[in-house]
Amino acid sequence: MAEPSSVWRARVDVLPRHSRSDVYVASIGADKPLHADFGSGLIDGKPIGIPVTVINDDVPEAEVGFDYADESDPDGYRIPDDARVEGGPTGDGDRHVVVFDRTRCRSYELFDAHRQSSGQWHAGSGAVFDLRSNALRPEGWTSADAAGLPILPGLVRHDEVVDGAIPHALRITVPSSDRSHVWPARHDAGTAHDPDLPPMGLRLRLKQSADTSELPPQAKVIAEALKRYGALVADNGSSWFVSGDQDERWDNEQLTALKRFKGSDFEAVDTSSLRISPNSSAARTR
Repeated sequence: MAEPSSVWRARVDVLPRHSRSDVYVASIGADKPLHADFGSGLIDGKPIGIPVTVINDDVPEAEVGFDYADESDPDGYRIPDDARVEGGPTGDGDRHVVVFDRTRCRSYELFDAHRQSSGQWHAGSGAVFDLRSNALRPEGWTSADAAGLPILPGLVRHDEVVDGAIPHALRITVPSSDRSHVWPARHDAGTAHDPDLPPMGLRLRLKQSADTSELPPQAKVIAEALKRYGALVADNGSSWFVSGDQDERWDNEQLTALKRFKGSDFEAVDTSSLRISPNSSAARTR
């Protein structure tokens, strides 16, 4: 769901360790377990994960109002009336809506989305991403994510796991972030200026020493992706929560096996050598 040249597709298993890796890992939680924030079934009566609604050419453009209109794309959202909402129709929390437009190769993404009785959608913020482009959002702009990044390219998707490999970085949350961001992020949502906290856009990876040999199949594919491509800090939330799609084919018992890894099994990565332009997500190949 991202260009082959995108930083989302860049391997980081051979890049140098970040000089502040230990500090960042400690602030996220060295003793906290890795957690798949998705799965099958319900938790507290609500579906798990971020649903992806797939559309084709016959969906008209929807009207969307925003709380943060100054940092949201004003139009261009082809969101069907029955688009799935994170947490379900009555769910609370982030209430993300992610729509993949297969015809236009675009992702329409909303945060705190609600469909009004008028038929109009209202959201906290939103963004339209051309998945064939490496262009970043304007500097300082949010998206449906605190880091100003697209959500869709960073989701763990069931179809990729079935294929046996996830060829991209994943989306991950941290409990507290610094009031700063690093490439490719465009926005930050920290509560304080604290250099010991991770900035939005920080790349984290599972250490090569982490033993994945005994993991069940679904967990092993995810863990290997975290070694090769790592994860980008995209939002504030729970420690080491990795985002994935909503799919009833997930095996929750297999996903739970990821909890054997702790924060101490991760390290931050210095990705400065990948950057070609500060305004592009295109990454230098190695």
